[in-house]
Amino acid sequence: MAFQKAVKGTVLIGGGAIATVFGLSQFTQYRNKHGALVQVQAAEGAPVRKDHLPTREQQILALQTSGEFDVLVIGGGATGCGCALDAATRGLKTALLERDDFSSGTSSRSTKLIHGGVRYLQKAIMNLDFEQYRMVKEALEERAHLLQSAPHLSAPLPIMLPIYKWWQLPYYWVGIKLYDLVAGSQCLKSSYVLTKSRALELFPMLRKDKLVGAIVYYDGALPLCLSLPEERSGSLNCNYTSLWVCGVCGVRCRDVLTGKEFDVRAKCVINATGPFTDSVRKMDDQEVPNICQPSAGVHIVMPGYYSPDNMGLLDPATSDGRVIFFLPWEKMTIAGTTDSPTDVTSHPIPTEEDINFILSEVRNYLGADVEVRRGDVLAAWSGIRPLVTNPDSKDTQSISRNHVVTISDSGLITIAGGKWTTYRAMARDTIDAAIQEHNLKAGSSKTMGLQLEGAQDWSPTLYIRLVQDYGLESEVAQHLASTYGDKAFEVAKIAQVTGKRWPIVGKRLVSEFPYIEAEVVYGVKEYARTAVDMISRRTRLAFLNVQAADEALPRIVDIMGKELNWCEQKKKEQLETAKTFLYYEMGYKVKTDQLTDSSEISLVPSDIERYKKRFRMFDKDKKGFITILDVQRVLESISVQMDENTLHEILNEVDLNKNGQVELNEFLQLMSAIQKGRVSGSRLAVLMKSAEENLRRREAIPVDRSGGGL
Repeated sequence: MAFQKAVKGTVLIGGGAIATVFGLSQFTQYRNKHGALVQVQAAEGAPVRKDHLPTREQQILALQTSGEFDVLVIGGGATGCGCALDAATRGLKTALLERDDFSSGTSSRSTKLIHGGVRYLQKAIMNLDFEQYRMVKEALEERAHLLQSAPHLSAPLPIMLPIYKWWQLPYYWVGIKLYDLVAGSQCLKSSYVLTKSRALELFPMLRKDKLVGAIVYYDGALPLCLSLPEERSGSLNCNYTSLWVCGVCGVRCRDVLTGKEFDVRAKCVINATGPFTDSVRKMDDQEVPNICQPSAGVHIVMPGYYSPDNMGLLDPATSDGRVIFFLPWEKMTIAGTTDSPTDVTSHPIPTEEDINFILSEVRNYLGADVEVRRGDVLAAWSGIRPLVTNPDSKDTQSISRNHVVTISDSGLITIAGGKWTTYRAMARDTIDAAIQEHNLKAGSSKTMGLQLEGAQDWSPTLYIRLVQDYGLESEVAQHLASTYGDKAFEVAKIAQVTGKRWPIVGKRLVSEFPYIEAEVVYGVKEYARTAVDMISRRTRLAFLNVQAADEALPRIVDIMGKELNWCEQKKKEQLETAKTFLYYEMGYKVKTDQLTDSSEISLVPSDIERYKKRFRMFDKDKKGFITILDVQRVLESISVQMDENTLHEILNEVDLNKNGQVELNEFLQLMSAIQKGRVSGSRLAVLMKSAEENLRRREAIPVDRSGGGL
């Protein structure tokens, strides 16, 4: 193919992918529900639904043999996917490519809220900003659309604003009522005021001191990553496909998994790369001013007991002026901040400072009887928000989430800014602009009212059929129904028999979460190609509990290896890559840093003596350290069985110098960290305490009551 060469450079695009670019276009891709994706060969006319997803290999082949596309989308997040879907449903021949996995960047790291933006409405009124008001209005309309199109994934969520000053009550009440008013007929439920006693009844963890009352309003919650509607009837989408961009009429692609390169032609190229928007635009025109100023938001996940199951909390004005959400999510609690300026070229890694700030704000709102412990942070991550700004702006908090569609002199269509909630409207405006600019033959958008994959035959009681028909655990069945909708039956059909009386099928990946092995097999069919894809986007283990994800990795890699024909070296590489991902990007490093070989021992003398005595119950030989054999001996004495691999994992969590044994100093460091709240859920600490209590009870039983003696 004869493509016109342009400027050469290197740029971050899509879900954090790196591609070497020679011109105007790049790559994109697109995914579906919490990791699954959308694909199918786009047709010349109206799209034809296919009942089965084509394989990734079939899609790569179709990219090479389908001729010129009407639309090629760059960027595989929610916006790029929305553009591909909108174009395909209008009958345009569409392709979407991604260097990494679908939604591997910003879209999978959101706060899980579908909202109009209470804070944005406040700024619109205070600053008489009609554009910001219009954005809130549009977001509220899109919120209603998402809730209707994905009933299995989303639901209205009540969010509480606790009030600690009397003057704030009428102030916030007026603001929230205006929020309801702007929503109009799309208002989910009317907001209301709570007395102090009623607020504490609904949110018992709340700080009681000086509490005046509370206001509750409703927004939407989407617990998983976005799943796009009718994914089997739209565009042709390929993940792990990078592009060598060679001009406005096409791109040079490279299959990351095989290394094969090939050309793709397109009439229109759309830049939907989120925080990396300007990098792509400068490939077209190096003098163009920046229109995107990234903002980082850090989130942490804590155990579910920190919040009620069905009530969120909003702190509209933290100590530094940011907003914090405190929400129930997947039976856990997610807390997150907004608006911290960042450099998109640096990898988003949560810092100890970020985590401690969130914890300090959480402490401000929870009662004194609730100990907010650093060790209860189960996962932490940072996401980048692509905000629209003018080149002179330095304060991301003053930037609207309005989206803009720009067209370069060469015809590159760029969609930038906006909100995750409004992805559909952003896609509609983008394709409208593309049709007009490139004279494409297509009608108006058809995505309003289009249901997401799995929604058509879903009902709130669908999980009961899964339990009755397949013998799944109720918790697992509810998880499958709320994740896959009516596609849950496809997962249940491939679930393995457990060999137990109950459940009959459905082997869990880890005991405390309802994810089952069959989801790994199904995830591969939905184009998961790495272990990271599986733990972060096909399941949400990495976002819920990094230790649980780490424990599940060996089994996940084994299953994927069998499905994808990985050799032992490939499996080892996948395991190491996934562990690195957990360590740096999901907060495992800052979690493990809470207990190091340099950790202080700040225990009172009586505690030190008590813990030394507990340690000596295991160290009978007075070696100064304990090994797996010591632990096994004590467990056998109290009739407890535990396999050697599990014991090795338990000791390894505390074995700071990694010499295969836990020394007395390491044990005291652990107990000190637990007392300070920096570490929680230590299996060794719980095991040793339980064994000590068990041995004491046995020693305390008199001979005449024990059934022994003469």
